[in-house]
Amino acid sequence: MDASGSHDANRRYYDAFATGYENQRGDNDPGGYHELLDELESEFVRRFGAGRDVLEVGCGTGLVLGRIAGFAKSATGVDLSPGMLERARSRGLEVREASATSLPFDDQSFDVTCSFKVLAHVPEIERALAEMARVTRPGGHVIAEFYNPCSLRGLVKRFGPSGRVAEGTHEGQVYTRFDSPRQVKKLVPEGCHLVASRGVRIATPTAHVMRNPLGRRLFGSAERLLCDSPLRVFGGFYIVALERRG
Repeated sequence: MDASGSHDANRRYYDAFATGYENQRGDNDPGGYHELLDELESEFVRRFGAGRDVLEVGCGTGLVLGRIAGFAKSATGVDLSPGMLERARSRGLEVREASATSLPFDDQSFDVTCSFKVLAHVPEIERALAEMARVTRPGGHVIAEFYNPCSLRGLVKRFGPSGRVAEGTHEGQVYTRFDSPRQVKKLVPEGCHLVASRGVRIATPTAHVMRNPLGRRLFGSAERLLCDSPLRVFGGFYIVALERRG
């Protein structure tokens, strides 16, 4: 499939996903699995983006971007899906429709450029990372999240059934890649170097185990304890911070 065909397929997938995307997210599941992920991801961005200009690539309905807006000087988002962006705009967020491989911004426009749960669905991942680096200022950071095959989540996703995301739509209908922490090092764009990493969903086998108060306390505490430990390399979501050199 060529790049335009992949973009169209992803747009259709996420427009379908948008209809029920927040059924178990945000205010519909406070303290739940997805809120924990959003919290751990946005906390990592805060480390580099507090009081600075931040771009989120693939912002979806704006759940993470809304958190970023609470500590950044400015928070901007882009996404391929009009359906997702409609919900982000309803939150009062500054968003634009665009592809990760062709960002509509000038060089060196942001201090931090981040992306969560998106790059794994981009066949031209090197191009997307290069675009993120291009729009990041020297001394700023590219924060990128990858799907890690060396994890409990990786095993479930690779060998379990495809999850349903909407009526007639399932996860198997979108391109998905898995990159181990070792492979991620080979994807670092020119002019950047890795300065920090975090693992998310290290101990949690499936989202279902956090659907009760005991599971939320147990696995939530474990994830917060382990996310920056040496075991971070086993996170289902592996996040890296790349500093752009001057």
